[in-house]
Amino acid sequence: MLQFKISGKHIELTDAIRKHAEQKTFKLPKFYDSISQIDVIIDGNAGSGIGVEIIARAEHNTTFVASDTGQDAYRCIDSVVHKLERQVKKKKAQQRDNK
Repeated sequence: MLQFKISGKHIELTDAIRKHAEQKTFKLPKFYDSISQIDVIIDGNAGSGIGVEIIARAEHNTTFVASDTGQDAYRCIDSVVHKLERQVKKKKAQQRDNK
């Protein structure tokens, strides 16, 4: 069961942003099926714009963290999810090679 939590700091989270983040992050377990929790933190007061950080937790204390800052929250979410996909695929490849 995947737990999803989104929080906003210094920003009002709209339903559209919440839905976009949820749609994008729910495909992460497709790449690494032991992901059990995803936390999305959107910070509206991050220096040069909006900061987005996503923390994905998996079994055996495995944690994936990625963040990005920009002017558009949607673009930042897409960028961070892409970074996480690369991390997850790399970890999965390492585990496959160790067998």
